[in-house]
Amino acid sequence: MTGERGTRHPVGTVVIRPAVDGDVSRLIAIELDAGEMFRTVGLDAIADEEADDPDTLQAHVDDATAWVAERDGEVVGYAIGSIVDGHAHLGQVSVIRSGQRIGIGRLLIDRVERWGSEQGLGFITLTTFADVPWNGPYYARLGYSRLPPNELTPGLAMIRANEIADGIDLRPRIVMRKPLRLRGATT
Repeated sequence: MTGERGTRHPVGTVVIRPAVDGDVSRLIAIELDAGEMFRTVGLDAIADEEADDPDTLQAHVDDATAWVAERDGEVVGYAIGSIVDGHAHLGQVSVIRSGQRIGIGRLLIDRVERWGSEQGLGFITLTTFADVPWNGPYYARLGYSRLPPNELTPGLAMIRANEIADGIDLRPRIVMRKPLRLRGATT
């Protein structure tokens, strides 16, 4: 599986691997399915949003900045990374509803964090809803902290401006960051 290791899970074997061309349509389906969870917290407008553009997803596949989670051979989740202002950025994590709350998302997040470390980047950032349980509070438990608005880099400020323009600020959104352990560093 292109050098990625499988992790034994209570619900089967989960393999995190780089996304490939044939995965793009599945990524769209995963994002749409995962988005349905927002209805449970009154964010129907988020659930009703269209998935990422296939060309955007394909660009991440081509750049090797998209990873998928396979559970027993089925692609059930994905994550997207990028570099924003010299730091890793977690742009998307989606897991199908039947695969949520069992650690698959965490495995994907770990993979993007590892990628950032391998790139020699000092931090990873993301934008998220402040009060949705599987957003801000979840990332805080993973070691992410809220980045004050006056500390946003130009790229993060642009991401936030685009989110506002796209109308997804239906509830408070925040930028969070976490220091990355550089590859080969010891504690």
